[in-house]
Amino acid sequence: MPMTKTSAAKSHEGDKLSSRAKALKAFLENRPNATVVPVAAPKSVSPLALMFKVMGKLFAVLSLRGDEFVVLKCDPHLAEALRAQYDGIGHRTHLDPRYWIAVNLDADVPKKEIERLVAQSYALVSASLTRKQQAELAALSRK
Repeated sequence: MPMTKTSAAKSHEGDKLSSRAKALKAFLENRPNATVVPVAAPKSVSPLALMFKVMGKLFAVLSLRGDEFVVLKCDPHLAEALRAQYDGIGHRTHLDPRYWIAVNLDADVPKKEIERLVAQSYALVSASLTRKQQAELAALSRK
C-alpha cells in the first residue's frame, strides 16, 4: 500500500543523501498530491529508491543508493535533445527510453533544469489521467 508523502518522508529520510539529493527529494514530495512508495530489495530494511506517483501513476524515481539520479517522464523529442545537450542525462532503467530519462544529480545538469524536468514529468503524467482522475486531483489540490 502506498505511503503518504508525510509518512514516507519521516520513515525513509535517506541519511546518506547529498544536500542536492535531499533538496530534490523535498521538491518531489511537494508536488500536489504526490505519494511516495519506497522500493526495497527482498529482505532489505532500507529502500533502494523512492517512487513518486500522482493518482497511482509514476512520474519520478529517486535513487537512494550508489549514484544519485532521478528517472523522469519526458517528451520523446525533448528527451533526445536533452541527451545531446547534457552528459548527465541518459537512460538507466527498464522503462521505455523514448519516454523516460535518467538525470545524474552530480553531472552538468543545473538544479533549475532538474526542477523544470520534474515539473514537466508531473504535468505529463497528470495530463494522461482520466477526466475523472483529473477532477479528483483538482479537488484534492484545492483542499
